[in-house]
Amino acid sequence: MRIAVLERDRCYPKRCSRECINFCPRVRGGDETIVMDEETGKPVISEELCVGCGICVHKCPFDAIHIENLADELEEDMVHRFGENAFRLFRLPVPQPGKVVGILGQNGIGKTTAIRILSGQMVPNLGNWSSPSPEAALEYWKGTEMHGYLQRLLAGDIRVAYKSQYVDQLARQPGSVEDMLGGTAARRFGLEGLINRSLGNLSGGELQQVAIAAAVSRDADIYFFDEPSSYLDIDRRIAVARVIRELAEQGKMVVVVEHDLAVLDFLADVVHLIYGKKGVYGVVTQPKSVRHGINLYLSGYLKEENIRFGQEITFEVHPPPETSRTETLLSFGRLKKTFENFTLETEAGEIHRGEVIGVVGPNAIGKTTFVKMLAGVLEPTEGTVDTEVTVSYKPQYVRPVPGTVRSVFLAMSSLHPFYEREIVAPLGIDALYDKPVKDLSGGELQTVAIGLCLARQAELYLIDEPSAYLDASQRMSVAKVIKKVMENQEAAALVVDHDVYFIDLVSQSLMVFSGEPEVEGRGRGPYDLRTGMNIFLKDLGVTFRRDEESNRPRVNKPGSRLDREQRAVGEYYYEPLG
Repeated sequence: MRIAVLERDRCYPKRCSRECINFCPRVRGGDETIVMDEETGKPVISEELCVGCGICVHKCPFDAIHIENLADELEEDMVHRFGENAFRLFRLPVPQPGKVVGILGQNGIGKTTAIRILSGQMVPNLGNWSSPSPEAALEYWKGTEMHGYLQRLLAGDIRVAYKSQYVDQLARQPGSVEDMLGGTAARRFGLEGLINRSLGNLSGGELQQVAIAAAVSRDADIYFFDEPSSYLDIDRRIAVARVIRELAEQGKMVVVVEHDLAVLDFLADVVHLIYGKKGVYGVVTQPKSVRHGINLYLSGYLKEENIRFGQEITFEVHPPPETSRTETLLSFGRLKKTFENFTLETEAGEIHRGEVIGVVGPNAIGKTTFVKMLAGVLEPTEGTVDTEVTVSYKPQYVRPVPGTVRSVFLAMSSLHPFYEREIVAPLGIDALYDKPVKDLSGGELQTVAIGLCLARQAELYLIDEPSAYLDASQRMSVAKVIKKVMENQEAAALVVDHDVYFIDLVSQSLMVFSGEPEVEGRGRGPYDLRTGMNIFLKDLGVTFRRDEESNRPRVNKPGSRLDREQRAVGEYYYEPLG
């Protein structure tokens, strides 16, 4: 089965010489394998006539054309197609009463499309994009578990609750938290402190909690949660996971898209992987146990299908051995910052060249305030920071700017001389060069912001919540790029994040923040990874065990044998030495 896809937002016929048509051997032989659409002025590729030579793919100056050869048996599994030469999705996840069904895969390969179909926002067209038929969809799934579900859904007999991926859109709505939730629901979810706050004045983590509470409060038959852990600290992620699991324990159907693998492992009963090519196609696998599914994802290989879809991701059972300290880049004394209702104090510390320091702790505890003091954005109330160090800063919340991605990079001064090879290409930013920044998705905007931060020539890089909106594989790529840039440039980075897997992969040392959120915070460290993780997770009351197959961290059930044993020896994350 051969598919041809044109990324329309990357095709600019007025800026090229129609290389796709002029170099196509079938066109030159007299066939109409590629023709120009009279309405759009863009090429239309005949999949029946295309021989898959790939010349148009390589000749297109904008990399807008994709020709892919897929297994023939997938042709019968196509559930949705967005048009001629457009993205298509093969198979659907199957909701199950009393279970949390997880969906795991990279961004842009159909996870949200699958959720929109299952939630009734779209009718699966089975490839017939011009005239989708609900009757044809029901006939296609006749005799399967999906048939009964879709029949009830299309008849309006299934009540749906949906929590969107982009919770920041809530901030644009008028009204307060009480207007949206009501006082009873707000108190039930521990949000009574937010009742009188307007939605527009909430942080990302607060908006996420309000959105989840609104979805859970609905009396529905099936619940959809698209990335419920974004912007939440680890403690709240586990708490939210428990709330979502309670829905399944009540017999409800629950479907969750989640990129934090530790949370997904704790949350889901079964998982569907989605593999494919961003913007081109996505294939949903059969359901797998959550442990097996996540391990397959980390391996990057589906044995049953004989498909290699990614690079293997490995974890260390023990933290990396401490290396000899490099030159000190920055030292800071005890710092204090006092606001009207919040005070932050941090211990004295040092940052060394080539070092990546993970910064962990609850939301509203002062992590971003500390980073802003180092960046020179905020002045400490007490103490001083070496202001002679050049700083590059990526803020927690990223907003679009005018222009294309390429123009934003070219407009920067003091660019890293090898930024395209070491940063842009590994992060896939080159594929976004011609897109207007305002048209980027959340994950694309986050990737570009990280790339811009790292591309600046600086000595200290301050990166606040880089994992937000990124899929699991993108997070691993970002971790590798950050470490490589710091090592090659003899610079240092502070990385604030809530994803334990990401922090484990990116960091050589750890700063731990604790205290009472929105009242007072205290920063400690930097510590070595083992000491830092033990202090941090002891404060949270959470222990992790290691998976026997992949060595990835897995959350222990509170009070379980392993949980008790690890608490007794004081090892909350890494395996004991010796």
